[in-house]
Amino acid sequence: MKVDSYLSSNTGDIKQLFTSVFTDSEGTSEGVLIGQLVHDIVTLTHKEDLHGYVAIDNDKIIGCLFFTRLSFQQGLSAFLLSPMAIQTSYQGKGFGQQLINTALEELKKQGVHLVFTYGDPAFYSKVGFRQITEKTAKAPFTLSQPEGWLAQSLLGEDIKPLPDQPYCVEAFNKPDLW
Repeated sequence: MKVDSYLSSNTGDIKQLFTSVFTDSEGTSEGVLIGQLVHDIVTLTHKEDLHGYVAIDNDKIIGCLFFTRLSFQQGLSAFLLSPMAIQTSYQGKGFGQQLINTALEELKKQGVHLVFTYGDPAFYSKVGFRQITEKTAKAPFTLSQPEGWLAQSLLGEDIKPLPDQPYCVEAFNKPDLW
């Protein structure tokens, strides 16, 4: 598997990947919702606020993830990992972990300090994310599943409490996504 930067010329294939994967795991309405979220991320987010990576196997995109900026008043360089998808037939084989680890190394090289995600603690703990509470770092909106609020420092430091509430990019500026 090869990991490469997301290219806007791949937008249609990427949207279809997310729609298909989330339809398979969560049902049609979730697949459509996440497909639209991906479209919004790539069309509404400023370049400096977006990092996307694809997993390629045999010249075919089998996975993708996006990082979008989370802005804190302290000027901290922080991003949100969301969403992520690995083609259903490739799941459970380590491709997702490899994609995340490679992408995190790239973000670290670019000076990113913290990465957050909102997902399954059992999966994301395999790639260095730890559960945090909103006493440590607030989410942009009220969380429907607080146990899924996760973070990791790319500097290898403990995450110190962040007093202000971050704001997210426009695509995530919807309380029902949280």
